[in-house]
Amino acid sequence: MINATMIGSFTLLGLKDTTAKYRLMLFALTLLCYTVIILVNVALIATIILEEKLHKPMYIFLCNLCFNSLYGTAAFHPKFLFDLLSGTQVISYAGCLLQVFFIYSYATTDFSILAVISYDRYLAICRPLEYHSIMTKQRVILLVCFSRLVPMICQAVLMIMTSKLTLCGFQIEKLYCDNWSILKLSCYSIILNNIVGYIVILLYTGHGLFVLCSYIQLVKFSLKYPQRRRKFLQTCVPHLICLINVLVTLLFDVMYARYGSESMPQSLKNFMAIQFLIIPPMLNPILYGLNLTQVRNSCLKICKCKKHG
Repeated sequence: MINATMIGSFTLLGLKDTTAKYRLMLFALTLLCYTVIILVNVALIATIILEEKLHKPMYIFLCNLCFNSLYGTAAFHPKFLFDLLSGTQVISYAGCLLQVFFIYSYATTDFSILAVISYDRYLAICRPLEYHSIMTKQRVILLVCFSRLVPMICQAVLMIMTSKLTLCGFQIEKLYCDNWSILKLSCYSIILNNIVGYIVILLYTGHGLFVLCSYIQLVKFSLKYPQRRRKFLQTCVPHLICLINVLVTLLFDVMYARYGSESMPQSLKNFMAIQFLIIPPMLNPILYGLNLTQVRNSCLKICKCKKHG
């Protein structure tokens, strides 16, 4: 048995069967992806901040989504890039817990922000006359705080519980640390950790049901009032694509972590484990930037001003 506080580091085994040539190719591809993630998210954040007409609830929530993508990917990509060039892939015990906290608070915050956006779209399309009286500045601040603080509190509770465990190993079969991999190393029962983990999963399942109910109302409303259909297609379809994107990638990660087959090729395991850290952060700002006319026009306007300046 190994007391958790005495473990100096964990060994990450996700790259154990990867050749040097393949690692260099992965390094180049990961660096490219991370650069694109930074550029598209920073561009959208800057556009929303600099363009005064975009200082509206939906765009503030979108800015929050982009900031969250930068927050979450920063916990994975720099370490992964370093590991690809390193002979051994190790992470300190404290660093491992912090990585779990940042990555999974990012994932759950993404889900919370998308739920908040669905609420905003429901009010804007189904209750337009009440929109400004409901979506006040104070309400927007409250929703932004809710979408960030609740996921962080949930993950903090899970991490504190995990830090109390006595572990019987130090090897993690992934490219990064995740809570389930650490729990599997526990010498004793993890029933309480599982119960709290399932409560958190149920909480975010509730988010999903809320989004589903919102979209049922939005679809009904757009079918009943054709004049609102264009607004629905323009603002809700990108959001729906982003939501499905996040939901599918997170579902893959949860299912892989808990029920993944040992016979599955390591390369497929790695892809399933990291896709939610690559696909949503890259696609979300592109989808919104290309589909929302105001964002696209403002971005082009800023680029033109810089060019002529």
